[in-house]
Amino acid sequence: MIPVTKTFLPPQSEYNAILKRAWDVRWMTNRGALVKELEEKLRRHLKVPGLIAMTNGTLPIQIALKALSISGEVITTPFSYVATTSSIVWENCTPVFVDIDPTYWTIDVAKIEAAITPKTAAILATHVFGNPCDVEAIDAIAKKHGLKVIYDAAHCFGISYKGNSLFNYGDISTCSFHATKVFHTGEGGAIFTQKKELLDTLFYYHNFGHKGPEDFYAVGTNGKMSELQAAMGLSMLPYMQTVIESRRKIVALYSALLKDVSVQTITVRKDTEWNYSYFPVLFESEDILLKVKELLNSKDIHPRRYFYPSLNTLQYTNNTTCEVSESVASRIMCLPLYHDLSLTKIEEIVHTLKTGL
Repeated sequence: MIPVTKTFLPPQSEYNAILKRAWDVRWMTNRGALVKELEEKLRRHLKVPGLIAMTNGTLPIQIALKALSISGEVITTPFSYVATTSSIVWENCTPVFVDIDPTYWTIDVAKIEAAITPKTAAILATHVFGNPCDVEAIDAIAKKHGLKVIYDAAHCFGISYKGNSLFNYGDISTCSFHATKVFHTGEGGAIFTQKKELLDTLFYYHNFGHKGPEDFYAVGTNGKMSELQAAMGLSMLPYMQTVIESRRKIVALYSALLKDVSVQTITVRKDTEWNYSYFPVLFESEDILLKVKELLNSKDIHPRRYFYPSLNTLQYTNNTTCEVSESVASRIMCLPLYHDLSLTKIEEIVHTLKTGL
């Protein structure tokens, strides 16, 4: 079987050696030494001033909305994973969808201002497949209208834009450390901000609201990362350059083999140092996509329709029409991509894909 992705795992002996430190002192959670060490190493590795490791990648979005006191309407993208929209709804806010740019697949900044109303409080945009949004334009719009900016940067580990970590844009950025991601802690995530006071607030919210053992800042939740997760992250970090380089070579080979094929591949925004997290292909029609997917599945090759469906069509949203997003979502599919995907398998995937066109 060729799955859409396969989790990279460091040698189990290395993971166990790190985990033993927590095992020996019987400290499994509540921000033990491993979590604190991981946060410090991530700060240096990613070149960010402030982050908090968390138990998954969805809670950081919810906590970001809470910590920024967001209510009312949130302008967002319909082309993202469902967690982006569901977090807005979960926090009792209203998602207002703005269609996407047909080239980069990120939110179309030219359409944002038309969606702003007196109820608008924030912009929550996704760096799609790690492809940066037009962060300069979004920043300018937010400053003009007094809005907060949150980036769903779930796919963005290690990505820089114009020499700066992509996590350093916006008021808050969030990331997923899910096992399917380039860097992972099995399950996990993180929240980022450059503002020290805001970082403190985020910390309180992810730790039940605690502001000390017997003092509480506000109502909080439990977003803490465990020592088991942190041990995985610490054992993963030394391999990141190798993992990203192997994925870069696979993406280059896919791109070469599909050069003259009638599919559109991702256009990464200029001045981006990408992490090769996904290899999406956009077909000319949904019928062609479904035919190709069926052929691939018949050979035990399993791509994924991602992102699908367009989030503006979910039953708990207002069903605003977003023609570009709906079109792209119906025609896009991520091909298998993982660190040790072989040349032979890539050639088999591309050959099968061509057969279906």
